[in-house]
Amino acid sequence: MLYLVGLGLNEHGYSKEAYEVISKAEKVYIDTYTIEFPYEISALVSQFKGKKFVAAGREFVEGLKFIEEAKNRDVVLLVYGSPLVATTHTAIVKEAFDKKIKIKIIHAGSILDAVAETGLQPYKFGKTTSLPNFPADSYLTTVKENLKVKSHTLILVDIGMDFGKALSKIETDAKKKKVNLGKIVVCSRLGLKDSEISYEQISKLKNKKFKAPFCVIIPSELHFMEKEFLESFI
Repeated sequence: MLYLVGLGLNEHGYSKEAYEVISKAEKVYIDTYTIEFPYEISALVSQFKGKKFVAAGREFVEGLKFIEEAKNRDVVLLVYGSPLVATTHTAIVKEAFDKKIKIKIIHAGSILDAVAETGLQPYKFGKTTSLPNFPADSYLTTVKENLKVKSHTLILVDIGMDFGKALSKIETDAKKKKVNLGKIVVCSRLGLKDSEISYEQISKLKNKKFKAPFCVIIPSELHFMEKEFLESFI
């Protein structure tokens, strides 16, 4: 059987079920392609004495060949956060279905639920988008569409993009597209001991540094409780 196992947002974020599956599996891979781990992977590996973890990069994960291994033995692919948040993992599930290989998803905490820590109400979020590490501003189309229906926008930032570059890109693209952003929310390393949340105008965030992984939220019209909660992060 193939197991897609969510690790949650820190080295202790996985479930008891996940621990048991990992401990018993004959092969354990850890996805290092879709995320730059915010902690040392060795801190995770050390919790499973005698178990070998094999790093799975882009070519390996997208190649999907490891799925065949699960025909005759238990194979685990460990995923930061929760499985299926990344479309790459959806492709893995589809391939397993097509090959009639049994697959089980073990969920965990992810950025999609962790952003509720900002005080913004989860049901008021619209479509999620991503900030690419190359010239493109289509993500702002999603922001504009969400703002029209008074929904917040979660922007996931591409791997390798530092905060200064991300902020500059958002500011430049917003001016070009004539999108008035107002105050934005920045979430850094949610679920970890050094997590940080800030709610400010872009101009006041320029001198700040946020560690990866971080994301940006463009709030829409705020409920009074959301506003009061967010103002505690100014």
